[in-house]
Amino acid sequence: MKKWQFWIDRGGTFTDIVARRPDGTTTTAKMLSENPEQYRDAAVAGIRKLLGVAPGQPVPVEQVECVKMGTTVATNALLERKGERTLLVTTRGFRDGLRIAYQNRPRLFDRNVMLPEMLYESVVEADERVAADGEVIRDLDEAGLRQHMQAAYDSGIRAVAIVFMHAWHATAHEQRAARIAREIGFTQVSASHEVSPLIKFVSRGDTTVVDAYLSPILKRYVDQVAGELPGIRLMFMQSSGGLTDAHRFRGKDAILSGPAGGIVGMVRTSEIAGFPKVIGFDMGGTSTDVSHYAGEFEREFETQVAGVRMRAPMMSIHTVAAGGGSILHFDGARLRVGPDSAGANPGPACYRRGGPLAVTDCNVLLGKIQPDFFPKVFGPEANEALDRDAVVARFTAMSDEVRAATGREMSPEQLAEGFLEIAVGNMAEAIKRISVQRGHDVTEYALTVFGGAGGQHACLVADALGMTTVFAHPLGGVLSAYGMGLADQTDMRQKTVEKVLEAGLMGQLQDELDELAGQAVGELRRQHVPEGDISVQRRLHLKYRGTDTALEVAFSDLEQARSDFEAAYRQRYSFLMPNRELVVETISVEATGGGERVGEAPVSRTREGALAPRRVVGMYSAGAWRDTPLYVREDMAGGDVVAGPAIISEPNQTTVVEPGWQAELTLSLI
Repeated sequence: MKKWQFWIDRGGTFTDIVARRPDGTTTTAKMLSENPEQYRDAAVAGIRKLLGVAPGQPVPVEQVECVKMGTTVATNALLERKGERTLLVTTRGFRDGLRIAYQNRPRLFDRNVMLPEMLYESVVEADERVAADGEVIRDLDEAGLRQHMQAAYDSGIRAVAIVFMHAWHATAHEQRAARIAREIGFTQVSASHEVSPLIKFVSRGDTTVVDAYLSPILKRYVDQVAGELPGIRLMFMQSSGGLTDAHRFRGKDAILSGPAGGIVGMVRTSEIAGFPKVIGFDMGGTSTDVSHYAGEFEREFETQVAGVRMRAPMMSIHTVAAGGGSILHFDGARLRVGPDSAGANPGPACYRRGGPLAVTDCNVLLGKIQPDFFPKVFGPEANEALDRDAVVARFTAMSDEVRAATGREMSPEQLAEGFLEIAVGNMAEAIKRISVQRGHDVTEYALTVFGGAGGQHACLVADALGMTTVFAHPLGGVLSAYGMGLADQTDMRQKTVEKVLEAGLMGQLQDELDELAGQAVGELRRQHVPEGDISVQRRLHLKYRGTDTALEVAFSDLEQARSDFEAAYRQRYSFLMPNRELVVETISVEATGGGERVGEAPVSRTREGALAPRRVVGMYSAGAWRDTPLYVREDMAGGDVVAGPAIISEPNQTTVVEPGWQAELTLSLI
């Protein structure tokens, strides 16, 4: 008997749920991520809602096959510095190594450099030292280490990150230190040779600290969800874009858990619709994530998140603080959007919780969001529509404030449109960073729009970039959740090499890649993925000798690897260094399998007569109020053409077609 599947994206403002019924059809739900008066956890509450189970009642586990989730729990804990109290154990003399780091100055002309707050609370220096070639210079003093770690444990610390010099190569001392930590009773022990077995002390150390700092928070959340879903298979999305069983979900792999599902959903649906090259535009309540796809997933293997360097595979996503909840500011002289967000609680002013003015309020005031065609999940009973009256009152007050401070007359509508122009400019610049600045011609791409707020701004963003095609999927408002269901289970392994690329090295690389592949395949099989469903990709990370940035190419023969690297390098940097040797920095494998294969055949809808709007509403755009037809997507048939201005409404999103829009807006009708 087929059962329900639930694919969930727990975001900062909304929790989106896509459920596949036993008959194969899908249904959706959108819940406020924080609504303490109504429920403890939005994901479980959404499952109950779709199954028709009363709040607080047990979930009928016999009806559910699996739950696949992405969550911002770890991301929020990192951003807000609300992780576990953590102890750093490192080689004597390197207690400040992660604080000093690379001495980067992100803002060169700041006289007062504000360093990010470190994640670890205290440091223990272990009396040990290993040389770069693995030779033991000073053996680990276990007795002294135990004494200092016991003192930290007695102070209440329960998470420990162990980072020794050259432990990516010589692991014995870290293994012994980890054993001591577990014997003392630390509940979270993260050793760098297990978390990030790669060269570079600082990024390896930061990654290990992040893992120790966030994993307990994740474990508590996973245990909470699993406790309400006993016996149901629970999987979580990793930052790399692959699912893993809940018991293997770690802090270092959770930073981009939710956005990664959006990338998978964007790619799968765009390819089905016939768009092989796409720019992803995911605008949610708190931020906007943009991404690039031209045939394969792009990943970053070394990045910085919230001031912390990470060496773990992550989807290549650029984020800007411009979401539907981004707060609008007037500082007495200028208008600003964000970076702070109203979140889900209290949310924008229209959410009926007394929140500040935000980007969503702009669209409510301008008529681009119609409360009658928006989910009614607001108010004390979570059953009321958006409050437009509160928005009008707040914008009128701000208009008076602007006039008093500057002497300039600006109507509430002009203010709201000005704020939108600022937000659109921020988002367009973000897209340029991941496309134009990397040698891609953005006009050759389709803009795939998703996220609850994406459709409201898609045409404006495309215009700002000179793009001529926008693609909006019917599940665009919950596409990150949909992507959870379309993703494969994955296991990725890496190993540092740091050797010159030459013919004699290829055999050694083949053997080491085969070993890593065996480990990755074995892990997927332990997660019940059939061996025949598993595929493995082997990759080299190459760089010019003397440089610090490696580019990823597929493992093949020597000449093909050189050719692929040079093509990628020329596109990225527009020049080559033919007299420099190539160095293999690391090797990696990715084993994938076990994903859902959801078919999406376009449905030919027929209709008698011409397409008629459900309503004609007022919408303010390009400096004037305009009579605007509002269509509901379920009324539309294949071949329908809609000229702007127009609003297209559906349960999961609102898509706005601006006046004079001459490009192509593709609405997938499935």
